[in-house]
Amino acid sequence: MGKQLTEMLKGTLEGVVLAILSGRSAYGYEITAWLRDRGFSDIAEGTIYALLVRMEQRGFVDVEKVPSEKGPPRKVYSLNAQGREHLDEFWRTWSFLTERLEQLREGVD
Repeated sequence: MGKQLTEMLKGTLEGVVLAILSGRSAYGYEITAWLRDRGFSDIAEGTIYALLVRMEQRGFVDVEKVPSEKGPPRKVYSLNAQGREHLDEFWRTWSFLTERLEQLREGVD
């Protein structure tokens, strides 16, 4: 499943990260660790950081710099109203796709 999973994840990772942030604020490493703990072992921190920057630029998240015990302040991301709307659209799209894919799998016309 390696390459195919990677390609499919690229298309859904933004929604996955928005869903994580809908539960609580987090910084990049926390999000990466959470994903790895749940079986997404191939996700690189750099991928998550780049995605968070894009999400910030698109206005989906708010960012707060929080002092860190070790090193520079951490950027903590939280989902804002625009991000919630985008996440809602992601779930509607996901539901549509999964229903159609399940129909294909079952051979329903």
